[in-house]
Amino acid sequence: MKQGICYLVCAGRNTGLDFTPTANDYVIAVDGGLRYLEEARITPNLIIGDFDTLGYCPTHSNVVRLNPQKDETDTLAALKEGILEGFSQFHLCCGTGGRIEHTIANIQLLAFLSQNGRQGFLHDGENVLTTITDCQLTLPRRDQGFLSVFSHTDECQGVNLHGLKYELNNAFLRSTFPLGISNEFKGMESSISVKKGTLLLVLPRDILPGIRILPSLAKSP
Repeated sequence: MKQGICYLVCAGRNTGLDFTPTANDYVIAVDGGLRYLEEARITPNLIIGDFDTLGYCPTHSNVVRLNPQKDETDTLAALKEGILEGFSQFHLCCGTGGRIEHTIANIQLLAFLSQNGRQGFLHDGENVLTTITDCQLTLPRRDQGFLSVFSHTDECQGVNLHGLKYELNNAFLRSTFPLGISNEFKGMESSISVKKGTLLLVLPRDILPGIRILPSLAKSP
């Protein structure tokens, strides 16, 4: 898989595009997200969508026009294009706010990625959302702030939270009981792991550069 980042810029709330793509990265404008990229003076590698939001089919050397009557969202179609390009890390920008159903759909796409051996990050102002499936995530030292952990699948088994104010050891979480909400950093490195299932994490966005994902725990004793 390629080492760069695949950025998807959607048509939700624009909280600012503060990334500068490198030569190894790939930028996809998802329908009306093209306007945000134009405002930020970032040239996309691909423009994709049914263009109901943008209102016209743009002129570009690499445009994929989708049928408005389809099972996949524009963002899922864009993710699949990024996967075909060989990327394993995806950052979804401007993918929250606006219509709540699109925010929920994009959270589901985070699970789609982690359950298929890839990693997605959904940016939302001061926070970033991600999911982990049968693996461990480590976070750098942070003196204060909040994070939340939810079971995205019906159940999550073998959940561990270490280095945080409220710790868990080999816990069992359900999607119907938000036990992991509003945990706190306490000035040390921390880790979150799940042996079986998919966890949804809400993290401070500025912690993103220090996040590390470790291999699957599914076969751990």
